[in-house]
Amino acid sequence: MGIHAPKGTYDLLPPQSEDRRHIVATAAAVFAAHGYRHIVTPAFEDTALFERGVGQATDIVRKEMYTFADKGDRLLTLRPEGTAPVCRAYVEHGLHKWPQPVKLWYYAPMFRYERPQSGRYREHHQLGVEAIGSAQPAVDAEVIAVLDTLLKELKVDGLRLAVNSMGDAACRPAYVERLRAFLRARRAELCGDCRERVELNPLRTFDCKVESCRAVLDQAPRIDEHLCGACREHFATVLDLLRRLGMEPEVDFRLVRGLDYYTRTTFEFACDSLGAQSGVGGGGRYDGLVEMIGGAPTPGVGFGTGIERITLAMKNDERPPGAVDAYVACFAEDRRSDVFVLAERLRREGLAVELDLMGRSPKGQLKHAGRLRAVAAVFVGLQELPADRVRVRRLAGGEEVDLEFDELAAWFAGELGKAGRSERGER
Repeated sequence: MGIHAPKGTYDLLPPQSEDRRHIVATAAAVFAAHGYRHIVTPAFEDTALFERGVGQATDIVRKEMYTFADKGDRLLTLRPEGTAPVCRAYVEHGLHKWPQPVKLWYYAPMFRYERPQSGRYREHHQLGVEAIGSAQPAVDAEVIAVLDTLLKELKVDGLRLAVNSMGDAACRPAYVERLRAFLRARRAELCGDCRERVELNPLRTFDCKVESCRAVLDQAPRIDEHLCGACREHFATVLDLLRRLGMEPEVDFRLVRGLDYYTRTTFEFACDSLGAQSGVGGGGRYDGLVEMIGGAPTPGVGFGTGIERITLAMKNDERPPGAVDAYVACFAEDRRSDVFVLAERLRREGLAVELDLMGRSPKGQLKHAGRLRAVAAVFVGLQELPADRVRVRRLAGGEEVDLEFDELAAWFAGELGKAGRSERGER
């Protein structure tokens, strides 16, 4: 019996790996345009980071974390989400001394033991941004706008934006107690998990997908009716800024997200093409998280979006082609060494180049160039040309030009500058 990848994981093969490269490259450009800089955190952290930061009542901590003791009997957890590790790095490395807010982005695998389904895996990959150090509502709006821009750049259509305010330490406790009292009175109608959540953190009941629980929660007190003046003003400003950007946020009082650290703004983008599991990314404000894990009181806001979910939501006809600029084809067996040297010379000029490594016929080489979606094929060894000249054929359109070896790099630079970027999947 063969060995297979563990359930809930997967191998990423071409051309899907090219989709991934395109998504990450597009994200990096969008994030940089908004002033976010790249951060990399470890794949595993001390378990206490997530127990304290994410919350003991969350499904992530209670059911989904991959936790283990290492050989030094330290309790470690594979990273289930990206925000707590970034905040830990902010505290550990004294980033409060940097100009605020500190704006960071990450791309990393996440690990959760949950039921695998379409676009949701036990090892999945996430893009995210965190803006730490400012309590201004404009930062909330900017973070939401960054995700909106990214999804639109990737041609994800049918997007809907839901937003909510979860209040803060001044107004949320009173709401939580009122919600707990309401749910205790309806305890018999709740599932076993929700009965436990009522005591740990009744806000987590809004995560439940059981129909009987959802029917009860439809009648529950609404958080927006209990916001203090400061939270109400903050939320109104966020909504106004989003609308002035042309966005159409829908207020959803049940949107609490799956993590306990959120305060004030929460948001989520859904995509109609993804069906019942329509979420494609979201996040919110977490003004107490940095303090919770040992830092000074520090506001923050961010989002995470799963690459697998984005890939499902992208329009198929918008998938980027391959990144081959030139395919150097050999038309005379005694010129194969020349082909090899020419291909390497072009690579050193910054071009992506392929050549035949299987002994194919000229016709077979051109078919292979087409399969690789090369921009152009370079014919070496044509009888009608001098030994120091080649013929270049654009594979889209068939235009041809004869050039000397030393003219090739400049020709490709000009052609790719005019049209090749879109053909190569560079956005």
